[in-house]
Amino acid sequence: MKFRLLLLFSVFFFACTSNKNSEAFVSEASGRYLFNADEILEVYFKESVLFIKWRGNDQLKPLKVNDSTFYLSELNEKLVFNLSEDVIKLAPKKEHEGVMYTFKKLEKGEKIPSEYIADKDFDNALLAYRKIKAKDSLNRIVNERVLNRLGYQYLRDRDFERALGIFKINNTLYPKSSNTYDSMADAYLRMKDTANAVTYYKKALGINPENRSSRRQLEKLTKK
Repeated sequence: MKFRLLLLFSVFFFACTSNKNSEAFVSEASGRYLFNADEILEVYFKESVLFIKWRGNDQLKPLKVNDSTFYLSELNEKLVFNLSEDVIKLAPKKEHEGVMYTFKKLEKGEKIPSEYIADKDFDNALLAYRKIKAKDSLNRIVNERVLNRLGYQYLRDRDFERALGIFKINNTLYPKSSNTYDSMADAYLRMKDTANAVTYYKKALGINPENRSSRRQLEKLTKK
């Protein structure tokens, strides 16, 4: 009975709360927030009502709890805006196991690595990846294998420029890895740049003479 009364009260409270927000809140809260190292949660407003773009859905409409807190059903979380710190925090709950989740607002013009890759701005993509690695070297976004798979995904799509750009970034981040040189060689080979392919297969073998993929490809190329 108590639970039903609480539920009815919550529904009544939310129904009576205006979804519209003040001009000051709209101005300060609007923007792009880092959901994770390479994913954006974007806050925008229509007629002073808050909406969110996230993971391909550009019309998520959180339920307003109070002037700074909104419930987003897609996350099953309450988003708490701290405008003085330019962050959104998740309201604490048991499932978080004591971890505080904070999404920081990006500076104007600031991008995440995947956006730089999309723009073919590989220099800034490298800087962004380096920043992530310096902060958290175990972050999967900068994991060598994850980056390698991304490069091969572009290679399969015949997007050679982005594939090679990602392989170069991976090689710069992990210069002692034989595999990063092997991947670059594969990209050059697909681009019909045999000279560079041979060079990078040799570099891969110089680091790891047991790299069978590099050895096999190099033997094929040098027999021609």
